[in-house]
Amino acid sequence: MKTVTDHEGRAIRLTNERLAHILEHPEMQGMEDRIQETVRRPERVLESLSDPQARLHYRHYLATRVGDKHLCVVVKVADNDAFILTAYLMRQPAGGRQLWPRSD
Repeated sequence: MKTVTDHEGRAIRLTNERLAHILEHPEMQGMEDRIQETVRRPERVLESLSDPQARLHYRHYLATRVGDKHLCVVVKVADNDAFILTAYLMRQPAGGRQLWPRSD
């Protein structure tokens, strides 16, 4: 298990089981460092529309295995725990309430 500190200083767990699940997808092979970077230094963080405890961390990467894509790392934030649920590549960030950077 690894622990990554997010952009707000929160410890985020990445279990071996979750990492293995993510890396089962061929396009995610070799993306472990980028997953951690996206949690540490996201370009945008949104609250999931379907789960208010899920935070979607986004960072754009050039020349992934499937071209220029946004990496989305889904972090579940509970009372005293936070962990990575999954990660995947997508064309554009999905909708949701923007949490960071704050737009107040």
